[in-house]
Amino acid sequence: MRGVVLRAEEPVRVPAGPAGDAAARPVGQAVSAPSLLLLDLDGVLRRFGPDAPIEDEFGLPRGALARVSFALSVPAVTGRVTDEEWRDAVRRQLVREDVPEDAATAAVAAWTRTGEVIPEALDLVRRVRGRCRVALLSNATDRLPRDLAALGLDREVDAVVTSARLGVAKPSPEAFRRALRVLQHSTSSTLFCDDNEENAAAARTIGLDAVHTPDAASLREALRSRGLLDGGGGAPGTTRGGPLLLVLHDRDDAEQAAGELAEAGWAPCAVHKDLLAGEDDVEDADWVVEPTTGPDGQPASAHRGLLEALAARYDGFVTD
Repeated sequence: MRGVVLRAEEPVRVPAGPAGDAAARPVGQAVSAPSLLLLDLDGVLRRFGPDAPIEDEFGLPRGALARVSFALSVPAVTGRVTDEEWRDAVRRQLVREDVPEDAATAAVAAWTRTGEVIPEALDLVRRVRGRCRVALLSNATDRLPRDLAALGLDREVDAVVTSARLGVAKPSPEAFRRALRVLQHSTSSTLFCDDNEENAAAARTIGLDAVHTPDAASLREALRSRGLLDGGGGAPGTTRGGPLLLVLHDRDDAEQAAGELAEAGWAPCAVHKDLLAGEDDVEDADWVVEPTTGPDGQPASAHRGLLEALAARYDGFVTD
């Protein structure tokens, strides 16, 4: 479906610091490359033609399709009704607005397009995917898997998370929290890119490195500056290997796990809070144990299996 932009249900608080757009990162600063690239779909990796030719052909007022579909979109993109039910509701509303029924039916059918892949963005995804996971986070109905398969995009990413699955849509911060839990990934190692600035700003409120990328050029710069493309600004060798993070949901569990590692000879074993919520929402914080070097002097990545077993004992997970 065409991407639907929903407005935030709460004020957006953008924290100061380098977590915003690529330009905010100090030039030459060495940072670890993200291990998850989380992408919006429509406007970033897929595009649609304008609605105006369809509206003109079937005698609809200009802008009617976008206006009506947006007004009726929330139940569909939060999984409460199907895509077919939503489009039928759009058709019926157009009829109520004095569009002839046959014209409304034909217009909605013509408007129900698969869209097309943005080739420059797909090339970037393919280049990045050799260095980190790539997942989609889209405000979408239950139709999206069919569209992705038709476009071949289901084979180009590692995971797809939709608002229909999550039950909440961007730019609600809860959409990002739930997506990260589904993907079993932490905010600190995730880069999020969206063509809608409000969505990117909302993502920053939970601590994500989020960038407004309205075109392929801005997406390329966001990836390059974070070390995900050749010649990027990330610290060499940080994409694979080195430290790992144990993400646990309880502070006491994190401190106990860190104690176990320290007793076994791991150093250092720092424990810190990784918010998957707003800065003041401590109850929704995850606690991260960051073991760097094992007892044998090898980096944590050389002992991933051991660390994953430890995290599983505390109902947590391991991420880069």
